[in-house]
Amino acid sequence: MTTTTSATNNHHLSPAFPGRAPWGTANKLRAWQQAAMDRYIQTQPRDFLAVATPGAGKTTFALTLASWLLHHHVVQQVTVVAPTEHLKKQWAEAAARIGIKLDPEYSAGPLGREYHGVAVTYAGVGVRPMLHRNRIEQRKTLVILDEIHHAGDSKSWGEACLEAFEPATRRLALTGTPFRSDTNPIPFVTYEEGNDGIRRSSADYTYGYGNALGDGVVRPVIFLSYSGNMRWRTKAGDEIAARLGEPMTKDAVSQAWRTALDPRGEWMPNVLRAADQRLSEVRKSIPDAGALVIASDQEQARAYAKLIREITGEGATLVLSDDSGASQRIDDFAHSQDRWMVAVRMVSEGVDVPRLAVGVYATTISTPLFFAQAVGRFVRSRKRGETASVFLPTVPMLLGFANEMEVERDHVLDKPKKDGEEDPYAESEKEMEEANKEQDEDTGEQEQFSFEALESEAVFDRVLYDGAEFGMQAHAGSEEEQDYLGIPGLLEPDQVQMLLQKRQARQIAHSKKRPDEEADLLELPAERRPVVTHKELLELRKQLNTLVGAYVHQSGKPHGVIHTELRRVCGGPPSAEATAGQLNERIKKVREWATRMR
Repeated sequence: MTTTTSATNNHHLSPAFPGRAPWGTANKLRAWQQAAMDRYIQTQPRDFLAVATPGAGKTTFALTLASWLLHHHVVQQVTVVAPTEHLKKQWAEAAARIGIKLDPEYSAGPLGREYHGVAVTYAGVGVRPMLHRNRIEQRKTLVILDEIHHAGDSKSWGEACLEAFEPATRRLALTGTPFRSDTNPIPFVTYEEGNDGIRRSSADYTYGYGNALGDGVVRPVIFLSYSGNMRWRTKAGDEIAARLGEPMTKDAVSQAWRTALDPRGEWMPNVLRAADQRLSEVRKSIPDAGALVIASDQEQARAYAKLIREITGEGATLVLSDDSGASQRIDDFAHSQDRWMVAVRMVSEGVDVPRLAVGVYATTISTPLFFAQAVGRFVRSRKRGETASVFLPTVPMLLGFANEMEVERDHVLDKPKKDGEEDPYAESEKEMEEANKEQDEDTGEQEQFSFEALESEAVFDRVLYDGAEFGMQAHAGSEEEQDYLGIPGLLEPDQVQMLLQKRQARQIAHSKKRPDEEADLLELPAERRPVVTHKELLELRKQLNTLVGAYVHQSGKPHGVIHTELRRVCGGPPSAEATAGQLNERIKKVREWATRMR
């Protein structure tokens, strides 16, 4: 058997392959695809795990390999397992273009003679694992497990995959993100124990985002982060005000985040307006560039689509995961010149719309796996110099993921043996959680209230690019914000860095010229702001909220009314943006009111 394969010599591929290949899969493979092919053909393993960053071309690699194995009679048929119905059809279409016919509608019984195999979903395998096992036992089969981490989504799916595909002649596992936040073992993946006694997944071939960026295979990503003041009512009926991105308990971060994403506030309209301006700038050099909002649920997706129509005057393509026409709508959008698509989850993984260049991360899903898959929708490069822009709420966890785009991870099967062993902040996080639980414990009385977002505003916070941060806070619609939104859409990575540095220098110089009394606190450079630690401000806000809460019971007035009255009497911005001096003034004033009522 041949031990190497040449990118330019395709005698081993099916005759239909070169003539009808899609872009990127013709007789010249990308360097990483060729290297992975060479490694596979040299070692001839039964199981092979290829980890390649979203947008790198995993489908092309897998189908080239399938074609080689069929041609050399190593296997007689192919089974592709995909996460969604849409992806199942996408695999069948891509395979057909190179002469491999897969039935995406297969449900039971013998396979039609015209087919080389089937395309199914993990859910489908979970329902009838024995059906697939029987088919695989009858003929030598290659099983391609696309985004194999889904086989660890539930114990039953993992068990079904083991049962169905254990007899397969060859198994090729693919993933763009092998890490998961749980410790469910993924079937057919090898785990190796490290020096720390923790088992991690071991890939046979890895092609990370950093490598792909260096090769020009994927686009560099500019992350535009937005902060702002949030106000919400907790389940306990308390009104809380906080600034997105400031140190808070996990519960408070989660509630502030939900408040930002509420379509009835000001945060989402302002961020969508900014993202649409960015899209207009990108379309000057990439005329068909599109934008995507990834929403948390269907209700919010519909509301965002309505906001986009109000802002742009054009409708957005709405894709809801349980909608029978969803796949067709994605295809229609992919081949159109339309500006906006709004989707719930399903577009976050594997869906190939190469013209997507601007994204809005409008979901509260906070796993590194989902984040990487979501950002992966925007990084597929079509020509040199294209950049991707993703808009984010200033949530520390998301900013961490954005800064670590180039870090390669493995799936960790074991948790560290001691709590907090690898995280110096784990202990204090735990204490904060406990303290929070005591304050926010659900009792029967509290069930009458539900969480309610009351008010939100958007403030441009910073730009994250290539692990570095640029810019200072600026109001939505300000000249400073426009400066960052107006970065050209076609630039080399080093040019992006240089431009961001120039924009930042200009913003600082402009800010220094303005007298302090004319500038908002957030517009002042850090060196001219009053020196008060985040912790001290947090304590002052807590103290104010506690006193206002006590005064609510005394006066019978709602929290919001009291906060508004304090602002009217003492002056200054909402408490989330107030200085230490302003918060102390309000604390003094509410104490004075309480004393008078005794």
